[in-house]
Amino acid sequence: MLRRLAGALLLLWLVLTLTFALIRLAPGDPATFLVPPSATPADAARLRAELGLDDPIVVQYARWAMRLLRGDLGESFSLHQPVVGALADALPVSIGLGAASLALTFLIGVPIGMLQAVRRGGALDTSLTVVTTLAYAAPSFWLALALVAVFTYGAASWGLPPPVRLPAFGLRAPGLELHGIVAFGDLVRHAILPVTILTVVGAAGIARYARSSIADVLGQDFVRSAWAKGAHAPRVYFRHVLATVLPALVVLFALSLPGLVAGSIFVEAVFAWPGMGRLMVGAIVARDYPLVMGAAAVYAAIVLLANLAGDLALPLIDPRRRA
Repeated sequence: MLRRLAGALLLLWLVLTLTFALIRLAPGDPATFLVPPSATPADAARLRAELGLDDPIVVQYARWAMRLLRGDLGESFSLHQPVVGALADALPVSIGLGAASLALTFLIGVPIGMLQAVRRGGALDTSLTVVTTLAYAAPSFWLALALVAVFTYGAASWGLPPPVRLPAFGLRAPGLELHGIVAFGDLVRHAILPVTILTVVGAAGIARYARSSIADVLGQDFVRSAWAKGAHAPRVYFRHVLATVLPALVVLFALSLPGLVAGSIFVEAVFAWPGMGRLMVGAIVARDYPLVMGAAAVYAAIVLLANLAGDLALPLIDPRRRA
């Protein structure tokens, strides 16, 4: 465990170093985005010196590394606040959105994949294969705009009742002070469309993976033996088949955990949710180096910790790996 943790920390440092080099080599000068349109080149040069951007890249890297080791991610160029504070405000939004969609993704995707595997080769399997393939291949931002066109603007133009007209932007209704269960209900209505987008795409991918894994297990000798002994269908499918593919699904779940934060970038941008995705897009556009590095550190840490958690969880659920 300690060896894997040390390797994860080393990989995290390499990822952040590469990110630091890439954003410095990308075209664009942060000072030009921060100064007013009427500013002179001298004003931009003065701001660049104040931000330390005129120092050699080696000096900038050493300064950033020392701050990172102290737990200081610096101050955002565009937001004029500590990066830690900006990430702390945006991270819960992305985690809430991602957790809801990830739970629904597996609760919907695994049963669909099992149904396809049981009925493989039939009309139902073929139909679900077409639907899941199209859903998985569709871009998230395209699906988001399509649902907004139908359930927001389309529902309003068609005269549908308010419960059907779903809000398209933000976390809550603007200009209203809601509290308690009413505020929670308003938040749920605002979350329906973004959660639906992430769930549809994710469940389609999980269903394709689950179908393939379960179909392989259904052809094994121990499954045929269970049928021959007269085992009931629920026991065969859940006690034998699903338990066998559970380690693979756990690994897939661990690999999907980074999607709690990183998988909703386009969805948050379309629906104007103040999460990590929207924050990251704004930081990249503004060449906000400290904020980009802080968000990259969060993304990389979640990916590495999720992989590490998946590796450590496998021996707990798969007795064959305990040796």
